[in-house]
Amino acid sequence: MVRTAAIVAALYGARRYYRNWGTTKDEYRSTLPGDELVGRLSVQSTEGVWIEAPAEATWPWLAQIGQERAGLYLPDRLQQVLGLGPHHADRILDDAQQLVVGDTVRLAAVGWLGCRRGIVLTVAHVIAGQAIVLTAAPPTFPWQAVWSLHVVPRGKDRCRVLVRTRARLRYPGQAALIELAGPLISLLTRAMLVGIRRRVQAASVLDTP
Repeated sequence: MVRTAAIVAALYGARRYYRNWGTTKDEYRSTLPGDELVGRLSVQSTEGVWIEAPAEATWPWLAQIGQERAGLYLPDRLQQVLGLGPHHADRILDDAQQLVVGDTVRLAAVGWLGCRRGIVLTVAHVIAGQAIVLTAAPPTFPWQAVWSLHVVPRGKDRCRVLVRTRARLRYPGQAALIELAGPLISLLTRAMLVGIRRRVQAASVLDTP
């Protein structure tokens, strides 16, 4: 019993941390574009990273995210272990810069981990240079969800990139699933953010006279 209580306490402490990894209290408590699309919120997480480059240099890397586009910017070995394929871009792809409402963005291929359709999200909003809001809902997704990416300028030469996930769960079992998957999702999101930062900053160095 004591051991079980210790495990539960450890998971709760980790949960409080990983759900808002790399963000300030103001950031994870803030209202962001796309929040309004999930009513009666069940779960929310916000992760963030500093990027030593202007917001306008960062935005194109977010605009092209997704399988069959520029990839998810994860480390090669991690992508292969997870079965997400080796493809990702280390440059801006001009033909992958346009996103409009109704477009789809694939995060995982058909059949990934038993998912018949893979993981496909639909573009709900695009605020050029600022935010991309992607959504999913039954019957093609187990629950109503919003996944949004945001670029926030911090002066002329720095910015923040935030990734927010919001979900409205339908059944108690889904809450348990989210809790179990939470640390992995958080680690993948962090790896993606670090991959974006590495690419943006490397490109900015190359572009510096």
